[in-house]
Amino acid sequence: MNSGIDLQGTFIESLTELGIPPGAAKALWMPLPMFLMIIVATLGLLVLVWLERKISAAAQQRIGPEYVGPMGVLQALADGLKLVFKEDITPAKADPLLFTLGPILVVIPVFLSYLIVPFGQHLAIANVGMGVFLWVALASITPIGLLMSGYSSNNKYSLLGGLRAAAQSISYEIPLALAVLAIAMMSNSLSTIDIVEQQSGYGILGWNIWRQPVGFLIFWIAALAECERLPFDLPEAEEEIVAGYQTEYSGMKFGLFYIGSYVNLLLSALLVAVLYLGGWEFPIPLDLVASWLGINEISPWWQIITASLGIIMTLLKAYFLVFIAILLRWTVPRVRIDQLLNLGWKFLLPVGLVNLLLTAGLKLAFPFAFGG
Repeated sequence: MNSGIDLQGTFIESLTELGIPPGAAKALWMPLPMFLMIIVATLGLLVLVWLERKISAAAQQRIGPEYVGPMGVLQALADGLKLVFKEDITPAKADPLLFTLGPILVVIPVFLSYLIVPFGQHLAIANVGMGVFLWVALASITPIGLLMSGYSSNNKYSLLGGLRAAAQSISYEIPLALAVLAIAMMSNSLSTIDIVEQQSGYGILGWNIWRQPVGFLIFWIAALAECERLPFDLPEAEEEIVAGYQTEYSGMKFGLFYIGSYVNLLLSALLVAVLYLGGWEFPIPLDLVASWLGINEISPWWQIITASLGIIMTLLKAYFLVFIAILLRWTVPRVRIDQLLNLGWKFLLPVGLVNLLLTAGLKLAFPFAFGG
């Protein structure tokens, strides 16, 4: 299924039927994926911040935001507007160019990664043949921005935070890539859409989490470390280094770090849902439901229903993982920096290598069960 091309072709064909030349229709399509990506990520960010505050409040037996909008749903928007109008201060001895580029390098790769996320059938902004590889490559850019921000601030706490962020990202990117390689090996593809389709047909029993339980745990732990979520928030540990690389930032530059952190968490949850939990697939295959109910699967209204339910299923899986991440923040203590690096290099890396070799062996021995 070539979802990205389907969207592009449908859009261009519709404009051409209205009398717009094909060249102009293609030019109009080019900025559209970016706008869609920004809108989707921003809406997800607003929901995620509200959930973070409400779930955190419930975990601490308090109320949380409730006055700005119904049940406080507009609190994140109000805080964002406050950051926009706050004074943007650059320290006198900081490097102004690197100080400004740091937050931008943190945010842009995360937003670009949303291009490869399939929210449902025929609902991927771009069906990139090497989509998973593209995401791993983009994720490696973020630590450069964090290190740049810490170094350019001319602050010892910021420098420590930047160095911690770089060391943490390097330590956990390799196990993350090994877990992704095992999935790509089973699916015979690096396309996120192909990976979801490879899990279809058997309902919940076909999801990769059953064939890759160790890879799932490695990916989820490494993703939390990449997002700097507790218990892996060493680069911005308030009790130790004030706020790490964010210490000297204010206004919208600080807001970019805030946005990047939450958007990256949602992206990681979506990718876990796509790679391990069947993406838009239901626990019970919808074609079986249609046959039980005597529904014609090719009817337009049934296709609209299944597409809508697919989007809902993808988001439900992702936000369930977000819920788990928020609970971990208030139930698991922060690890030390030596424990963090030992977990990455001495445990997750060798386990990830063994998991990859075991997957290759099982794929050769049982090709039907392991995507041969």
